[in-house]
Amino acid sequence: MLLNMADTTVDSENVPPLPVAFSSINDVRFQKDVSEESSLHSPTSSTTLIEKYELARCLQWITNNGFQRVSLQFPDECLVDSAAITAWLDGNVSGKVFVLGDTSYGSCCVDEVSAQHYTADSIIHFGYTCLSPTKRLPVLYIFGRYSIDVEDCCAKFQEIIPDPMSKVIIYYDVRYTHAIDDFKASITVYENVLITKLNVPTDELAEENDQGNQEEFSNHSICGRTFTVPDNATICDYSVFFIGEEGLLLTNLMFSFPKCPLFFYNTVSKEICQETLINKKLMRRYYMIERIKDANIIGIVVGTLGVSDYLQCVHRMESIIKKAEKKSYTFVVGKLNVAKLSNFLEIDIFVLVACAENSLIDSKEFFKPIVTPFEVEIALNSSREWTGDYYTDFRQLLPGAVAHVPLSDGPFDNTDVSLITGKLRTLGQSDNQPEPSDTIIARPEALSVTTVKAKDAGEFLAQRSWQGLQPQLGETPVTKAVEGSSGIAWKYSHECS
Repeated sequence: MLLNMADTTVDSENVPPLPVAFSSINDVRFQKDVSEESSLHSPTSSTTLIEKYELARCLQWITNNGFQRVSLQFPDECLVDSAAITAWLDGNVSGKVFVLGDTSYGSCCVDEVSAQHYTADSIIHFGYTCLSPTKRLPVLYIFGRYSIDVEDCCAKFQEIIPDPMSKVIIYYDVRYTHAIDDFKASITVYENVLITKLNVPTDELAEENDQGNQEEFSNHSICGRTFTVPDNATICDYSVFFIGEEGLLLTNLMFSFPKCPLFFYNTVSKEICQETLINKKLMRRYYMIERIKDANIIGIVVGTLGVSDYLQCVHRMESIIKKAEKKSYTFVVGKLNVAKLSNFLEIDIFVLVACAENSLIDSKEFFKPIVTPFEVEIALNSSREWTGDYYTDFRQLLPGAVAHVPLSDGPFDNTDVSLITGKLRTLGQSDNQPEPSDTIIARPEALSVTTVKAKDAGEFLAQRSWQGLQPQLGETPVTKAVEGSSGIAWKYSHECS
């Protein structure tokens, strides 16, 4: 969907006035459940809009690179300002500026596919982002400037971590990037604090965050941020302090740092707490791993078309599933919902290939469970062992990445007992396959009925009691066309009054 904005004449020598958005909140109906942190609000005033969305920086980026077709991507909470932003940019650049409509997947990811449909040569992504890397188009991230009480945040930090020698890794929501320098200046007494740097393309923001040799950024890259741990320490020696609001990033951090204490400062309620539910969440994910081992038919759901190397991950999932002698089917269904996935009764379990923050789906409402690529690796890759670490970013599992474990060359036979059904199960295929035998054995008179799970969709269809409408070609007589009923539904012409 493409939203066309009216052209606006603006004097480039002066700061142009900002037009009032022409759409009201009452005209918009969103199916997505937006939380309080992303709730729709009134348009931003013209005096603060330029600063909040860094429009001068956007203009400089477009001009310096000579872009002619610039696509703007807004999340739901920023749509109310999209008309004013587009009109401002359109009046100050020589090229065309347009707004992308509803994204096919999560708004945190850059929608390169929709942008390419309109032959865009660049994208400006506004609002919250998961910082998943892209490859096709140049991207500029504009996070916005959300309000935060830096003084209160520093006070709560010192309250919950009183020891100045404590080792702490600071994570923060991208929308509070503008306040991180002030926060850092207020906690200078803490010598072992590591403030993460955002993984963004090279632009003005990246240059500001660069404080030294680029080699420091190659140490650890987790959840779209990079940081360097000294050689005499490990990540397990650190605590994690997150500044933001409850959401997908906080959940992602809990799984990415399962061995580290995690403290959370809520910028809205100004409360601070320590997350303690990680063990319960990990137990839930381990249950999913057992479900993968029990499954015969696995559906691979493509949950992104923009994240770098997503297709390579799909191919790896196919290889792992095939190696375990299971059947896989690949689906591209856009945004996930219960109704879509309920159409595929043949599938025992789904694996979602998506960005790190959208991979962890609470599948209680879904007809079948939804798991992550890492959980498929743990369940079906015989060469990988559970170490307690959890990877939500599928790119860390690919060849050349830090957590890649290659598949074994030969066939494997792994027989164990299911912790869910209590029955024997076999993953893979044994080298010692039984030879065919012509020996006749006696059949018992009392035969027991055994239910065998289908190995693929064809077997599943054959086992169904109702297999759909039957065409019965050649089995019905050919008749001439006859006149049917006429009239309206509540009274046809042949019916009595």
